[in-house]
Amino acid sequence: MTVMTREPEAPDVSTLEYFLSLDTPEGYRAELIDGEIVVTPPPNGNHEHCISRIVEQVFARSSVRMDFAGHKGLIIPGDTGEGRFIPDLTFAPRDQHLFRDAPPWMPPRGVAMVVEVTSSSPDHDRFGKRHGYASAKIPLYLLVDRKKAQVTLFSDPVRNDYITQSRVPFGGSAKLPPPFSFTLETEDFAA
Repeated sequence: MTVMTREPEAPDVSTLEYFLSLDTPEGYRAELIDGEIVVTPPPNGNHEHCISRIVEQVFARSSVRMDFAGHKGLIIPGDTGEGRFIPDLTFAPRDQHLFRDAPPWMPPRGVAMVVEVTSSSPDHDRFGKRHGYASAKIPLYLLVDRKKAQVTLFSDPVRNDYITQSRVPFGGSAKLPPPFSFTLETEDFAA
């Protein structure tokens, strides 16, 4: 992963404006996390395997029909200014039609859960994104930490953090509260 930070060349060019003008190489994604521009290469197969298993279980087991977006741009409030996060998965109740006609970067209002599967820089997922998602009042943040071989569900956002965390090692079961209301099995996450 490449982390790029750049001071604006002129006083009238903000980091956000510079970020929005980036021409990211095909397959890569750029995010603005805690005032840093982070460019991430395409994920490997094990990363996508975890994503696939989560989507499969949400569609089969959720008590409410869900829509999901893979790599949907979210506008996130933060202490260092407005952030731009791209979760691996974003879920919202289907009856909201949240993703239909949505712009490339949208506010997170109505999002039920975001999911991150760690890649080359897990600390952004563990800290910066966790605090950003909580600041945005996203009710649930599911972190699949492949380096630690565990899944953490963060819930109950207050200011810039979640007050409830439940962790299970790969192979364990994570209980997802409403609107999902099912137990996520993680035995197939280990690679």
